[in-house]
Amino acid sequence: MRRNQRMVISEEQRSELRRWAASRTWPAGDVFRARLILALADGHTYRQIMTSLQTTAPTISRWKQRFEQDGMEGLHARHKGSQPRVADAVVQARIARKTHQKPPDGSTHWTCRKMAAALGVSKSTVQRVWAQMRLKPHRLDGYMASNDPNFEEKAADIIGLYMNPPQHAAVFCVDEKTAIQALDRLDPVLPLSPGRAERHGFEYYRHGTLSLYAALDVKTGQVQGMTAGRHTSQEFIAFLAGLVARTGWAQEIHVVLDTLSAHKTKEVERFLAEHPQVRFHFTPTYSSWLNQVELWFAKIQRDVIRRGVFTSVADLGNKLRRYIRLYSKSAKPFGWTYTDPTRRIRPNKIAGTAY
Repeated sequence: MRRNQRMVISEEQRSELRRWAASRTWPAGDVFRARLILALADGHTYRQIMTSLQTTAPTISRWKQRFEQDGMEGLHARHKGSQPRVADAVVQARIARKTHQKPPDGSTHWTCRKMAAALGVSKSTVQRVWAQMRLKPHRLDGYMASNDPNFEEKAADIIGLYMNPPQHAAVFCVDEKTAIQALDRLDPVLPLSPGRAERHGFEYYRHGTLSLYAALDVKTGQVQGMTAGRHTSQEFIAFLAGLVARTGWAQEIHVVLDTLSAHKTKEVERFLAEHPQVRFHFTPTYSSWLNQVELWFAKIQRDVIRRGVFTSVADLGNKLRRYIRLYSKSAKPFGWTYTDPTRRIRPNKIAGTAY
């Protein structure tokens, strides 16, 4: 009959137990024990508590007895749980060595479960060792090695323009984004709504392509652009002529650009001879990362082109030019820095990799 007697608790204990029972951050065991004691204090029978809390009579009796003896202190768990298993140095070395080898099943890289099965350890152990050693076999990064024999001189020349440009001179990073497709969706675009992303139909229609010439002012971050239906040296010269006309204040105009064949034609050479204030600075081969306008091209690709819907080539050109106009109103220069000037930039003489 003792099991049906109401447990007597103080108001302070009841308030604390209610706080435990309502918590969403406390350990589940503490929440369970607080609800158990509150149920006993409310006069619930063992059978009712066993059903509501999915527990057993010995468990109820044990925590009831501890609470009567020690109060709130008696509700704390006395078993702190097992310590997490840590892989020793031998296991870590085996996992690291195996990770650098190809899996025997012909796949290109290891997964944690595949590695765990091969070495007879748990996948959690593999995950911890990979995290400690910063091994990421699922990742793949690409690179392009420069084989330019004058890599260091060209790179230093361009970095010097960025870090310490000449007085009374303008520095532009110039490039072309070619073959931009004017893609129009055959199905209507479903707009963004709560819980659902914007949706585009899978099928599309090609209206044609367009090329975009862009010049990034290194000092201000502003961009001057021109769209063209073709990509030849004539369009490139026309773009340069407009750039020179809009930069009449500069005594020198330095242009950073790549070694595309359209940049080295006889027509371009004549243009440079007629405009001695314009000087070209060619980036080394496979080193487009030295040209800051590539950063801006990545931005317009994300903001306009990738998800854009264009009803015609003219519509594509209008949207590109509108973006350039609005971007230049609030443009800021890219924070280009070179952290260690004492470290020389040189190509690897064996593999041709730039460091």
